[in-house]
Formats: sequence, structure tokens, C-alpha cells
Amino acid sequence: MRPLLVILLLAALAADAPAQTTASARLKDLVVPAGAAPVQLTGYGIVVGLDRTGDRARGRSGAPYTVQSIANMLQRFGIAVDPQHLGSRNAAAVMVTATLDPFAGPGSSVDVTVASLGDARSLSGGVLLQTPLQDMLSGGEVYAMAQGPVLTGTLLADAAGTSARTGPTNTGRVPSGGIVRLTAGTALPTGALDLVLRDPDFTNAAAISEAVNAAFPGAANTVHAGLVRVEVPAEAGGPAGLMAALEGLRVGVDVPARVVVNERTGTIVAGGAVSIAEVMITYGSLTISTAVDPAISQPGPFSRNGETVAVPVGSVDIDEAPARSVVLQPNTTVAELAAALNELGLAARDVIAVFQAIDRAGALQGELVVL
Repeated sequence: MRPLLVILLLAALAADAPAQTTASARLKDLVVPAGAAPVQLTGYGIVVGLDRTGDRARGRSGAPYTVQSIANMLQRFGIAVDPQHLGSRNAAAVMVTATLDPFAGPGSSVDVTVASLGDARSLSGGVLLQTPLQDMLSGGEVYAMAQGPVLTGTLLADAAGTSARTGPTNTGRVPSGGIVRLTAGTALPTGALDLVLRDPDFTNAAAISEAVNAAFPGAANTVHAGLVRVEVPAEAGGPAGLMAALEGLRVGVDVPARVVVNERTGTIVAGGAVSIAEVMITYGSLTISTAVDPAISQPGPFSRNGETVAVPVGSVDIDEAPARSVVLQPNTTVAELAAALNELGLAARDVIAVFQAIDRAGALQGELVVL
């Protein structure tokens, strides 16, 4: 059996009551002002300086737009080049993306992500040439310009037709490579400030209203699970002053009862609020192995027409381990479930199957999310 790879994120559990988990968080980590959404930017650019790992210029799987882009760029520098004469693999066409903070002003920097658009083998060691980043929802307005060396954090090596690499090499980042040229122009309202919860929840919305009212009595009102409306008090110094005063407030947050499993990596993350109803788990394994052994067949003594041949002989072996069972009592916590599954000696993917079966049986008191 492979070792059990289960990661359990457990908070404090009540000893004599069903599991309920709360945590304390800053208000700034729970809400964002309404209308202050980040701006997603996109651009098309060229990465140069690659060690013959860029786009191919010709062929059925080539990227002709790469050499056309290079020719257009050289034209801007007063160099006229026929794209048909460009065949270097030291450049690659890429898509550049970035997320702009709604309050970022001209001169500030943002990280950008670079991804290959053609058939380049690697972007390692390349440099992104100046690329305008646009907001396609605002009619293509250019908010930032990106440029700089591309960091992939991966390695690519090849020798005698054999290559090896660690991680994806066709995507990379340019830290602080985007310089903001235009602000998003976000302005806070002066009358009432709407706070939008990152994860809508009625309990958390009510807790936020309670925390705000403790600082500014009667200012907050819960509109619904995802919105808390706060009237801007005169003593707060405007909406910006109000946000500065509210961001540091500690709010008791109710953690959702959720189990997240990743079948690809065999990882399970369960919140402390998850509980299991009374259920019995039975686990058994069945192993079927087959083998083919060669056997030598020889002709009879003094035979003139026979010949010695190898004849395959197959064998099948079935090994069924005895089933093992465990009974979980009502309101079992994930810690107790983990201990029970460890006793059964289950591998990580077997544990995932158990969680899925418990969920289908209606005994999982929480949400199961499969990645």
C-alpha cells in the first residue's frame, strides 16, 4: 500500500457539540468595495533571444505570423525585410496577460504572464519586447506597457535527439514587467459604501455588519449574503477614510464545511467543520496477476520431421484480501475519519473513493469538491 497522503486542515472543534469552525480575519481580506474590480489586460508580443527554441517560420505546423510580426517591428525602425527571408527560431509570438489593481496609478508596476502562441519549444532565456496591454472590454484602451526578461523557472536540455525538461517551458512571468500608463479611474461613492463579500455567506455578512456597527454604530446594514451597505459617517473622513478605518477590523468568519479532493495528485483537504453521519465503511482488495512462461517442446526420439520450439504457457493468479470494516459514529470529525482510514491502510486515491461514496450515501455533512 502506498502511504496515505491526506492533508487535513483542522480548526478547533467543540467537544460536546457538532463540529462548527470559526476563524478570525481582517475585514480587508473578506470584502472589496463595489465597483473596484481588477482590470484584466491582454496583449500580443514577441519574445526574442531564444536559443533556437522559438517558433518555426515555415512548414505545416509553423507560425508565419511570428516572422510577419518581426518584419513589421523592423519596419518601424526603418529596416525593410521580406518576411520570406526570415527563418530564425530565436523569436516566439506570445500572449501577455496582467491584472491591474483598480486603484493603481500611472508609474506603478504589475507582474505580467507570458504564454507561447505558436510552436515554440521553450521561452527560457528570452526577453519580452515592449508590448501594449489592453482592456478589451473598454474598446482596446491601453492601460500598461510590458517589457523585460521572461522567467520560466524550468529547465530544458537535449542531446543526440533526446530531450528532457522540468515543468512547463512555454509559459513564464516578467516580475514588475508592466508599467501602468493609465489609471482605471475607480472612484468610491460618497453617500453609502457597498462592501462585496469575496465568498458570499449570510453568516459572514451579518458578522461584518456587527463588526462595523461596533466601530460606527448604526452605519452598516446587511443587504444579502454577498453585500453589506455602510453609510459613510461624517467623522470617518469620507469613503477612503472609512475604508482605512474598517480594513483592520477583526471579524469572526464561519468556515464552510467543504472537502476538496484532487484525483490527479491524490491530495485531500478537509475543513474542520466537516462531520460524518453514522456510516459503515468496508474495504477489500482484489489482485489478479497473469504471467506467460516459455516452455520447450521437443520432437520425439529419432523423429526426422519434428523441431524444437518454445511454447508459451500462461498462468493466472487471483489474490483477494479479506474485507475490513470500520463503523463511524454520528458527528464523526475528519480527524477521526482519517484515523479510521489509516487503520484500513488505504492509499490516497482509495480515500478519495471513500469520500465520494460517503457523499453519495448522504452521510457527508458538507460539500465535496473534486478537482
